[in-house]
Amino acid sequence: MTVDLIVHAGQLTACAEAARATPGTAFVLDHLGKPPIASGAHAHARWRAAIAPLAGCHNVVAKLSGLLTEAGSGSGPDSIRPYVDTALELFGPERLMLGSDWPVCELVTTYAGALAALDACLADLPPHERSAVSAGTAIRTYALEVGS
Repeated sequence: MTVDLIVHAGQLTACAEAARATPGTAFVLDHLGKPPIASGAHAHARWRAAIAPLAGCHNVVAKLSGLLTEAGSGSGPDSIRPYVDTALELFGPERLMLGSDWPVCELVTTYAGALAALDACLADLPPHERSAVSAGTAIRTYALEVGS
């Protein structure tokens, strides 16, 4: 069983406690815990401190989704890059997966725009790491069968 965590940044501590208490359960943190991106740079440090213990739980992977929604209208890759970079540092590409937040993302951008912003943030990753984030982690985590 895989449990998706759809929570806000203030609930990340409780999520880490749950993950530590149930090491045989796989958890997926959706939207990186909805970091308060629109609140400015000081919010990043608080979010990082809250997500780090959860990232330390090896039964947790995170979904790169919903970040432009949290950043607000008119935002782009530069506004979400610090959060993507932190997620890469804390979880590593083998424990991250892409998501679009569709249709909610359309409040601030198109589906294509949401994916393009994430793609821009991941552009410098080597191919094997990009492959992990774009498909490998999801395939492994959700035990998806992929045709040839």
